[in-house]
Amino acid sequence: MTDDRCDLLCLDLQVAERLRRKRLEPQEADVAAGKARALSDPTRLMLAAALLEASELCVCDLAWIAERSQTLVSHHVRALRTHGIVRSRREGKMVMYSLTAEGRTLLATVLPAARRGKRVHA
Repeated sequence: MTDDRCDLLCLDLQVAERLRRKRLEPQEADVAAGKARALSDPTRLMLAAALLEASELCVCDLAWIAERSQTLVSHHVRALRTHGIVRSRREGKMVMYSLTAEGRTLLATVLPAARRGKRVHA
């Protein structure tokens, strides 16, 4: 086999038509792809994984953990927030971040099982 195409038309019309009626709408696919792209960046994935280990962290903490600048971390958590993976709240002069339920679910799918079970205790 030299490519990924069938050499003949072998459509199972009954199955294909049933699945076509149930397919994702373009808007649904766009939203889901955006969430996947948000976690596809290594820094954003690292930040989300850190939030999985802690209930809430500020940008200063996240920057220290990820060994990245606060400006870069702010940019990345904004992208995660835009896609509903993290939420933020202001506490005085600090902005605190935590994972949403959807963010936890997405990370459970992406991170290896051994990593998900690893917890940091203070």
